[in-house]
Amino acid sequence: MEAKRLPYLLLLPATLFLGIFFLYPFGLVAWQAFSSDSGFTLSHFSTMTGHWKFSTAFWNTLLLALAVVPIQLIMALIMASLVSHMQKGRDIFLYIFTIPLGISDLAAGLIWLAIFEQSGFLNSMLHGLGFIDQPVMFLGYQSPVIIFVAIMLAEIWRATAIMLVIIVAGMGLIPKEYAEAAEVFGASRWQTFYRVTLPLLRPSLQTALILRVIMAFEVFAVVSALSGTTFPVLMSETYRYQFDLQDGSVAAAIAMVILAISIVFTLFFLRVLRVPKGASL
Repeated sequence: MEAKRLPYLLLLPATLFLGIFFLYPFGLVAWQAFSSDSGFTLSHFSTMTGHWKFSTAFWNTLLLALAVVPIQLIMALIMASLVSHMQKGRDIFLYIFTIPLGISDLAAGLIWLAIFEQSGFLNSMLHGLGFIDQPVMFLGYQSPVIIFVAIMLAEIWRATAIMLVIIVAGMGLIPKEYAEAAEVFGASRWQTFYRVTLPLLRPSLQTALILRVIMAFEVFAVVSALSGTTFPVLMSETYRYQFDLQDGSVAAAIAMVILAISIVFTLFFLRVLRVPKGASL
């Protein structure tokens, strides 16, 4: 009897932690988003959608996620393949690739701000090469495309390592016999990767994409560092309503929208990259 209870006892601390620090705060946010003095209401969502910045922030967030995540996935797959096939120096290269993981979002934004600002590295380099006579304001409100590209580069540099670590771990679980069998049957490296490695990486790809997409919809510090309020995203609008406008109910409504989008994409990846029943390595 004690042996049957042991797994539940071991899970109890984690369950209590999630209940106290996740489910309870989530319940409070949901209550704040859907309630008012008169009871249930959708007025906070009406206020949210009625402001012109919401639609801009929504599409900016979605466009940024759609632009960044596929590039990060491709880069992570390439880097993971290179690292996995290395005989020497594997740990060193993996360490170098994952250095950005130790840098906070805000610090990453400030690093790239130092590159793109008027007195930054990019202007100094272009001036030294003779391409410009005076500093260019790359991150001005007149240059939304450059701001978007700067944010993209910062996010790609900062968060690709998250996907890389998960994919490297997944590749490490694939038995070498699969690749050796494919080689015996005359498969090229690309055919082996596409027809053997990728299908067996489904669980890892699923985890990496879900985690990264959720983080992409929560982007805030990098955007704030590089654009201020010029490039609004959903999280910056949440911050604005909560602290600048002192309207926690609308901020909670935006948080619920972010949650809903994250759930939709999570279900999408769970569906598209689902592992067939009975499949195993």
